[in-house]
Amino acid sequence: MMQQTETRRADTVIVLDFETTGMSPDRGDRTIEVGAVRLEGGQVTGQFQALMNPGVRINSFIEGLTGIRNDMVCDEPCCETVMDAFADFIGDYDLVAHNASFDQRFLDAELARIGRSYSGEFACSMLAARRVYPQAPNHKLGTLVQYRDIPTDGTFHRALADAEMTAGLWVGMLNELRDRYALEAVSFPVMQALTRVSSAAVDDFMGGRQQGRVSRA
Repeated sequence: MMQQTETRRADTVIVLDFETTGMSPDRGDRTIEVGAVRLEGGQVTGQFQALMNPGVRINSFIEGLTGIRNDMVCDEPCCETVMDAFADFIGDYDLVAHNASFDQRFLDAELARIGRSYSGEFACSMLAARRVYPQAPNHKLGTLVQYRDIPTDGTFHRALADAEMTAGLWVGMLNELRDRYALEAVSFPVMQALTRVSSAAVDDFMGGRQQGRVSRA
């Protein structure tokens, strides 16, 4: 059952990442790997990872970036099969991704191909990090992982590893906001709204959510 708005917890979400053949599904690019972790109360309670055969050739740039080669996916299930299973994993959870507009475009495109959808909403950890950690050198995932000393084995541009690091970043930001503004909890709608306020307005925005009022945003 979809959480009611007033009780949609920001620490109970699916954090996901896609590796793809290119930048845009509108130009025929497809997914080649999906990775995700389920957070409940800020704790990892499930994982999903799968390579998939995109039905198009992976170019040398993507092979070099991700380490995912054509020979690695040629015998994997097709995108449609994997995405059908992934839709089941998502369920009715809200969703988080780093640079979420990219991942949302591919999720929407792949699910549209198989007539599936999702009822949750997206929040972007990159945009949130710009408000929570404005002093960071930049807000790329790798930079933030180093900046916040988030556990990593050094693997980047693989879907599950990136999803796990994004989940660590997301939980860290929630803890930071709770401590900084003396909050009881942070709701998912508040994290979405935080990404849309100006940097100068963050303190006023978050300060107005003290004494648990954040849970009713």
